[in-house]
Amino acid sequence: MKTGNIVQTSNNASYKSDLRFNVRLNVLTLRTIGTWPRFLDHSWRETIEHVFLNLLCYGLLGFILIPGFMCFALEIADFYDQMKLGSALSFFLMAVMKYCVFIMREDDIRRCVKLIEDDWRNVKHNEDRKIMLDNASFSQRLIIICSAFMYGGVVFYYIALPLTRAKIVEEGGNLTYMRLVYPFPRVIADARRSPINEIFYTIQLLSGFVAHDITVAACGLAALLAMHACGQLQVLMSWLEKLVDGRENDDESLDQRLANIVEQHVRIINFIALTEDLLREISLVEVVGCTINICFLGYYSMTEWDPNHPVRGFTYIILLTSVTFNIFIFCYIGEVLAEQTVKVGEKSYMIDWHRMPWKKSLVVPLMISMSRSTTKITAGNIIELSISSFGNVIKTSFAYLNMLRTLTT
Repeated sequence: MKTGNIVQTSNNASYKSDLRFNVRLNVLTLRTIGTWPRFLDHSWRETIEHVFLNLLCYGLLGFILIPGFMCFALEIADFYDQMKLGSALSFFLMAVMKYCVFIMREDDIRRCVKLIEDDWRNVKHNEDRKIMLDNASFSQRLIIICSAFMYGGVVFYYIALPLTRAKIVEEGGNLTYMRLVYPFPRVIADARRSPINEIFYTIQLLSGFVAHDITVAACGLAALLAMHACGQLQVLMSWLEKLVDGRENDDESLDQRLANIVEQHVRIINFIALTEDLLREISLVEVVGCTINICFLGYYSMTEWDPNHPVRGFTYIILLTSVTFNIFIFCYIGEVLAEQTVKVGEKSYMIDWHRMPWKKSLVVPLMISMSRSTTKITAGNIIELSISSFGNVIKTSFAYLNMLRTLTT
């Protein structure tokens, strides 16, 4: 039964469907690579599937990295070709590091998901549920946009670009083959011969999908956690607005409302601290890796552009856009979360705290103080993620790009 804006139950009856809506894209991206956390009641089949996907993903990533480094060291002599291969391998190296973090941090991811589930279960008011759904929808949109750019890069770099290249003819016309996306050392196998060429191309395509899916999963996890924290902070501010006079048709006392607000604030602070600890390594990999990748992709977008064959240049532009937007999401959600924590302190001051008994109003300066010292999302405890940090990443990347152009001209 509903009265006004209050749901007269102790729990949100539709919390399971709300939770599924909130995490559905995260489940899709993380479960595909075997990193969605297993819960205590998981079956042995889930364990087998989890381990199999882990080994498969490591194998696919290693299929690019190990032969790629061998070609880089033993077979490729041209500096430009070494630079192109090295920058491409750096993306896979980033993917491996993020994948290792996913596996090592499975318990922390499980704890975060459990806290999110508890928050959905404990929703009591329609307006609180609407706030949380709005933030969940926003995080979903961020994941969709990131996925569109990342998987678009897969389509162009691994499908459109290889298929639009002219096939290579050797041995007096007796050998015709398609150039692989990444070179393969001949000391292991001759990738020019059929069906090895087709098999290796398919494996490299799957490897590229895994690497890009890891990137989408990392971005999606950051968006899920940060926007959920923002939603909880907005719910807290909604409670603060009704602290003094209470809600219509609500019989909670002032002491109960104060206790609920303090408990909610402490819960949010702990959740943000857990989020920052979970994303610390991933964010550092993204900041450093994206700075390097933006530099090289910007360089290739200029040097590889050919008006007669625009696919190659357009491919690098798509990749550049996807990498730039990816690091922008990390910095943007860090900025939004920091702003919301500050707003809690501002909202605490703006309420009619002067109408409260003076002893009970002492909680207000405490909340203001805690709002200013709330943990923020950082990259390796070194760089605070914000729009300012994004600007620094772009400026650093273009500085490296100018240095690269000077060295290669």
